[in-house]
Amino acid sequence: MSENLIGYIDDQGNIIDTQSAGENCTATPIEYDNSDASLEIVRHSTAHLMAQAITELYPNSQFFVGPVVDEGFYYDFRVDEQIGDNDLKAIEKKMKELIKKKYKIEKYEMSKAEALAKFANDDLKQKVMSRIEDDTLSIYKQGEFEDLCRGPHVPALRFLHNFKLTRVAGAYLGGDENAEMLTRIYGIAFADKESLKAYMTMVEEAKKRDHRKIGAEMELFMFDEAAGPGLPFWMPKGAKLRYKLESILHKAHLTRAYEPVRGPEILKADMWRTSGHYACYGENMYLTTIDEQEYGIKPMNCLGHIQVFKHTPKSYRDLPLRYYEYGVVHRHEKSGVLHGLFRVREFTQDDAHIFCEPDQIAAEVLEVVEFVDSVMKLFGFDYTMEISTKPEKAIGEDAVWEVATQGLKDALNGNNLPFTIDEGGGAFYGPKIDIKITDAIGRKWQCGTIQVDFNLPERFGVEYVAEDNTRKQPVMIHRAILGSFERFIGILTEHYAGEFPFFLSPVQVIFVPISDSHADYAYTLKKRMVLEGMDAEVYDKNDSLNKRVRNAEKQRVPYVVIVGDEEVTNNTVAIRDRRNKEQYNLTQDEFMVKLTKQLQEGKI
Repeated sequence: MSENLIGYIDDQGNIIDTQSAGENCTATPIEYDNSDASLEIVRHSTAHLMAQAITELYPNSQFFVGPVVDEGFYYDFRVDEQIGDNDLKAIEKKMKELIKKKYKIEKYEMSKAEALAKFANDDLKQKVMSRIEDDTLSIYKQGEFEDLCRGPHVPALRFLHNFKLTRVAGAYLGGDENAEMLTRIYGIAFADKESLKAYMTMVEEAKKRDHRKIGAEMELFMFDEAAGPGLPFWMPKGAKLRYKLESILHKAHLTRAYEPVRGPEILKADMWRTSGHYACYGENMYLTTIDEQEYGIKPMNCLGHIQVFKHTPKSYRDLPLRYYEYGVVHRHEKSGVLHGLFRVREFTQDDAHIFCEPDQIAAEVLEVVEFVDSVMKLFGFDYTMEISTKPEKAIGEDAVWEVATQGLKDALNGNNLPFTIDEGGGAFYGPKIDIKITDAIGRKWQCGTIQVDFNLPERFGVEYVAEDNTRKQPVMIHRAILGSFERFIGILTEHYAGEFPFFLSPVQVIFVPISDSHADYAYTLKKRMVLEGMDAEVYDKNDSLNKRVRNAEKQRVPYVVIVGDEEVTNNTVAIRDRRNKEQYNLTQDEFMVKLTKQLQEGKI
């Protein structure tokens, strides 16, 4: 056996411990590297190492769960003392001391009844076991520390040198806001020092780009706890930014033969029962009673589009029919997961639904993929695609799901478009393609989605008259390019570090008159820009020239323009150009031509 072998992965994607594999194992070996399969084992094992260190430092600690997540790993636990970020170095130090003791990681099993008796005095372990249906449970042990775990783990602590604990947070037990608050510590781990160092450099850069910080500095958006958490307010500059993004998408939809529609933001609960949202998504909905009738505030826009489609008879000649809406939706997100614009309770989807015949699925999916590609290229994002299959909580027959899933695969395979599979990650009504973008500092974000749905049209009796004059059920393709305007603007803010391209920038030029006598010329230039569909400001407050220039540059605008006697006399402008990091002079007309050309760059 290789010294660097940490496990095996079988044909179904299951990861197997080296100690569970057996001599005749035919699964694929997992080497100690930064592959997804390897890192899943390394990070989960590091979570247990962290728990062992916490146990030694805080002997009365009790542990709940410690999974691997997108940002590394975490462990939720109960502890008598208050633990903060300043304590992380001490925990890391203890982890390194434990590694030097060369503990092997050993797995053993016992019946659930034996485990319940073994951990009878640990209510958190009891809660973990209440979620497990298996009659036999596995326990992983290293030194004196052991914990319930399905595994797998690395064979020994010697594999776990390259880690960093990143932050301390609070976490409700089991995600229940009414339950006890536990301590949660996050961490990250890699197979080598270089990858860890690169990751930590990226984290530091991400802190500088935090959209909440930049959004406050640029006065784009705000939150008000008195009004309610997770409910963003858009300030004038942020509203301009949104308007520009919406306008770009409006034009792109219209040129692709989409029709604008709008549905109400509240519908009778019976409609949500028919759709399956009430049963499969009800915990995320806001429900209310009006005139003794239950209503649900919409978490999605699809039902409104179905009603618009059904309002007038349709034939095969009308298909494909594409509706789009900037639909405001509300979802009951737990307070602990709210995060700036990335996770909010009210947001606006760039939503669309395509009603088509089954043999049009592939062409429509490819049309959407082309749309996605053009948007991502405009903003400089690389992206990948992932097909997500039927989840445990779903509506519809397996055969229908198989047809829909195969339709997505055929569309991508037929055009040599690479994709991965996310088993069980689909929407409750249909499989989907998720678009995952990579930003300027290498982080991945899930944004757009394309979902094929046979189920909702059936549940709502949606029909069209086919070419043979029979009534048939259309396929419904749900799709969003950005995902939501809120989240995408948060991503864009961090992607550009607030330095938005000219066509998107909420303020494109700031004019700084040297003295009061030059202010009229600055306002004349501003007015000319506004008439051409651009946004500008004049900084003529009673501050020094240097201070006004510094304040203008802090706003991350594409151009800061200084105007004084020479500029007024010669009808010119003195430009500080963010894009080219240089200063130069142009005539007023030359400057307007330059700006107009850059405005045209924002087309899809």
